[in-house]
Parts: sequence; structure tokens; C-alpha cells
Amino acid sequence: MSLMGLKHVVNFIVNHPLNKDHKFNALLRFARWQLRLRTASQPILYSFTDKAKLVVEKGMTGATGNLYCGLHEFNDMSFLLHFLREGDAFADIGANVGSFTMLASAHVGANSLTFEPVPATFAKLKRNIEANKINDKVTAYNAAVGSEPGTIHFTNTMDTQNHVSKEGGSGTIEVPVMTLDQVTQTKPIPILMKVDVEGFETEVIKGASKTLEQEGVKAIIIELPGIGHRYGYDESKIHDRFLELGFRSYQYNPLDRTLMAVEQFGSYNTLYVRDPEFVNNRIKTAPKFKVLKREI
Repeated sequence: MSLMGLKHVVNFIVNHPLNKDHKFNALLRFARWQLRLRTASQPILYSFTDKAKLVVEKGMTGATGNLYCGLHEFNDMSFLLHFLREGDAFADIGANVGSFTMLASAHVGANSLTFEPVPATFAKLKRNIEANKINDKVTAYNAAVGSEPGTIHFTNTMDTQNHVSKEGGSGTIEVPVMTLDQVTQTKPIPILMKVDVEGFETEVIKGASKTLEQEGVKAIIIELPGIGHRYGYDESKIHDRFLELGFRSYQYNPLDRTLMAVEQFGSYNTLYVRDPEFVNNRIKTAPKFKVLKREI
């Protein structure tokens, strides 16, 4: 890790909502996990929440963030934990090793439709599914999600930043592409979707048009990082499309369980909600979960 990279990680850790009042302990935990990850001969089975586990090893940028901060993406992961109920359907598009899927299916008991295109990463996702004994709750697809079935080139050496490659070539592989509409012809409509596909979100949404028209889809967690332009896409059109479908954009505060309406999306994840009365009732009545010895 470079000095600049270390500075970025430390800044993230000490300003994380679960760490900012306990900065010394957070940095000590970071140092201990760094040492353990560097010296461990086998992957480490980490108690993610009080009900979910995560298999972690050196080099897993997103997954190790959970070691240091409890929930790497605190607001969005907490929303999932407060909103979902046992038996719900959840779609995890761009799952990586499955942090969100483990929370949904191992902690809550929801049924997940989980998509990860890179075979090596998919193997780690499957390892997490097996470690949590949730094979019956997760349908995992080793495929990308797009606007039409086919194949596409994908990077495979960039961990959480792997993405569709227009050029192909060295450092890329060819992967199959599915559409969400294709899957939901035979699988339940997800009440919650998480989309994290590094700028390819426009294609995902195009291929999910019929699914998104269903009133059963109540919320979407989506990253619109401003890099859709590398594929020729204007991400503001996704925002406009969601508004047309009856969604509104929000940020979630897990500590007081409130939704705050926002006018625009940002480089951070944005939460889109349809039927806020239904969603608010769920998040207000959800049981607490425990992470880093704290109940949320």
C-alpha cells in the first residue's frame, strides 16, 4: 500500500460513523487486522454481524473495509439490514465477494439473486455462500448484467473496480451477459436492488425495464460515480428514469432511522425509494442488528 493509499484508508477509517468517536480503537483494530492478514496462511472467517460471516484475505479492498469499520458502506448496508425481511427477494448486481448478499441472506434471511462476472471473484462469492450455509437462499450467476443477453469483455485484475472493457485485450476476459428482466421471468421480483457496476449502470437499467415497472420494487441502492461517460452514457438520465417510475432519491441515516430526501445523485451511492410510507414503516420497526459490539 502506498503512502497516499494508506493516508486515504486511515482517513476513511477514523471518519467512519462507527469509528469517529473511537478513533484510537479503530486505528488499533486496523493495525491488528493488517498484521493478521499479512501473516495468515489461510483466509480468515470474520464475524461480519451477529448472524453473518465473511471470508476475508489480503487484497480484498471492499471486504477488508468491513474488518476495519464494521460495515464498509455503513448507510447502505444498514438500510438493507433495516429494510429487508425474511423471505424477501433481493438483487445484488455487481456483487464482488458478496458482502451485501451475506447481509441480506445470512443475517436477514432474504432470498438473493446475485451476479458477479469475474470467475475468480465468483469463486470467492461462492465460498462466502457456503461458509454461511445459505445455498438455499442465494441464486448466484457467474455473469454480467446488461441490456441484452450475449457476451462482453471484462477486466479481471482490479478487485472491486473490475468493469466492462470496450477494447478487450490484455487483462480482460470474455464473460456472459444476462438481463434482469430475463431472470425475473422465472424468479421473484426483488423488493430491493443494489447496483454497483462501475459506470455500466445504464445498460443494467435498460435490461431491467419490465422489472422496474413492477410496484414490488420498493428501493434501489445504486452507485452513479460519474464514469458512465467512458461508455458514452449520461448518468443523469438514470436519475430521470427513476423519477418517471415513481422513485425519489434519498440518503439514509441508520442511527436515527430516517430518510432524507435529496434532489440529485452524487458520486456516493444513492438510495431511490418508491412508496416511502411502506419503506419508513419497515425501517422503523426492524429489529436491531449488532456490529462491532454495537446495536444499530
